[in-house]
Amino acid sequence: MPDKVPTSFDELMAELYAIPVDRHGRHRSDFVYRGVDVSAWRLHTSLQRLGTSYAAVEGPLLRNFVKYSVDRELASQTLLYKLALAQHHGLPTRVLDWTTAPKVALHFAVGDESHYNEDGVIWAVDVTLMRQLLPISLNNVLNNHRAFVFSVDMLPNIANLQDLDDLGEQGDFLLFFEPPSWDGRIVNQAAMLSLMPGAELNLETFLNAHPAAFKRVIVRKELKWEIRDKLDQDQINERMLFPGEDGTARWLKRYYGPGPNRTGAGAAPSAFTGPMTGTGT
Repeated sequence: MPDKVPTSFDELMAELYAIPVDRHGRHRSDFVYRGVDVSAWRLHTSLQRLGTSYAAVEGPLLRNFVKYSVDRELASQTLLYKLALAQHHGLPTRVLDWTTAPKVALHFAVGDESHYNEDGVIWAVDVTLMRQLLPISLNNVLNNHRAFVFSVDMLPNIANLQDLDDLGEQGDFLLFFEPPSWDGRIVNQAAMLSLMPGAELNLETFLNAHPAAFKRVIVRKELKWEIRDKLDQDQINERMLFPGEDGTARWLKRYYGPGPNRTGAGAAPSAFTGPMTGTGT
């Protein structure tokens, strides 16, 4: 499927929110979204980015994370719970982060100012179409729970990575699940997670085999500063998406930075404006 390349902020919003009316008369999207700073970057998991031996260390990584976890009595022993907890705390896993909120994905597509000279991209995947590729046993679970995606406790029989990989013998699939609301970061980011039945499976190869189920929306480099400022206006920023002092500091550092008037490291802002009112308060 050719990339969508909006040439203005309004065109970008129209593309991201092109949500047809469903049978209930509601405008509710079937897509989840992932924003990336550079359009040429691949959909590699944090585990795959470890290097050539990543598949061999996946099991020991997860096992030792659980063993050394401060909370020895995990709330759940299901694989989805363990993977969600590990991903949340930065352990390399086969999980990828997504969001159900287009503007949150857009925040991450313009997240790093050092890449404002390059186009970003938002990947959008149709969860409803992905469900059709799940093994029958997994689809039955969703149907019985009348659920759109899995929660971490819906698959108690999948307790380890091998259990999941065995399901892949019936064919590759992409499984979406929602992490528990451990903190405000997960809630405010409208977080969604995905994984496949095999650490070495390539998500892009899989998606390209099902072109009707996804699209890529290019975030042109010429629009990034406009997008960044308008997301701030909507309170889609580090302060909201990473609640706490660290997120607030990251937001203020960027907000009071030189922005598009940067002429080099340490360049001063062209004007002093306050983060909420523009008055310096």
